[in-house]
Amino acid sequence: MEAMPARRLHLVRHGEVDNPGRVLYGRMPGFVLSERGHRMAELAAEHLATGQAARSVVRLAASPLERAQQSAQPWADAFSLDIRTERRIIEPTNQFEGKTFEASGALRHPSAWPLLRNPFRPSWGEPYRAIAQRVIAAMEDAWDELAESDDDGDIVLVSHQSPIWMAHLAIAGERLWHDPRSRRCQLSSITSFARVEGRFVEVDYAEPAAGVAAIDAGAV
Repeated sequence: MEAMPARRLHLVRHGEVDNPGRVLYGRMPGFVLSERGHRMAELAAEHLATGQAARSVVRLAASPLERAQQSAQPWADAFSLDIRTERRIIEPTNQFEGKTFEASGALRHPSAWPLLRNPFRPSWGEPYRAIAQRVIAAMEDAWDELAESDDDGDIVLVSHQSPIWMAHLAIAGERLWHDPRSRRCQLSSITSFARVEGRFVEVDYAEPAAGVAAIDAGAV
């Protein structure tokens, strides 16, 4: 099927990570996609490469973390693209990194209480505003670079749950502090934006890998 007219920018979350210990892995090295995670990444790329949702993707970048680079590979294969590394869409820093409990359940652990003194910033990691600003800056630079080129198509940035959700909230004009359990950003989901009158507007959200029985544990 012929691809739809360009242009959009898609923030894509990585697939399931091989994390049997359910470690809050953050930026820790060695956390790669599971077998299911690879399939999820393939389904995400197929969603925009074929079928009714097909689009022309001409730029591809990913967070430097292994799980994002691996999740970008099916996009590179489907659209014959190189994977650029974009550090500004990396997972945020987090002082719960390496723990074996979710940050949202930290209240049950007295040792973690000092880190929870300011949930609005948050006090346990990179400020929400800083995350949103760096991700949106990466989006804007990718969009402007493509606009100045002879290529016509969409942009895919493969990132992580928190950076994608922060960009979503900031672009929607919503408050940035939130309960991490409330994030609408599932594994291998695609959050899509258009540029309208000089600003990003969210236009679509899809979960192509929703049928895969994955375990979503370890996000910060």
